[in-house]
Amino acid sequence: MSKNIFLPIPVNSALVKLGQDMNSARRRRRINKALMAERAGISINTLSRIERGDPNTSMAAWASVMFVLGLIENLRDLCDPSHDLTGLMLEEERLPKRIRYKRKTDD
Repeated sequence: MSKNIFLPIPVNSALVKLGQDMNSARRRRRINKALMAERAGISINTLSRIERGDPNTSMAAWASVMFVLGLIENLRDLCDPSHDLTGLMLEEERLPKRIRYKRKTDD
């Protein structure tokens, strides 16, 4: 029994697009659903839900499909700090303008 998850529209759109892209990648590789599901260790029903962008499927199932497609590196680098432009800009703003060394005082 699946739960209804209310997601922001951009999140839902991203999941649907990802599912469609995975479907296209599978078909370009000429892999049928039964073989893809077997290789990913999931059911055909779960694969169909992934390809529809169903948010109720586990991230592990999505990752398994990406692995079979040879796209797991994309997932690995998804939130890599070096690709986080907003985070890098915020970090740069907090860098000190000058660096001062404390003088040692002789007592």
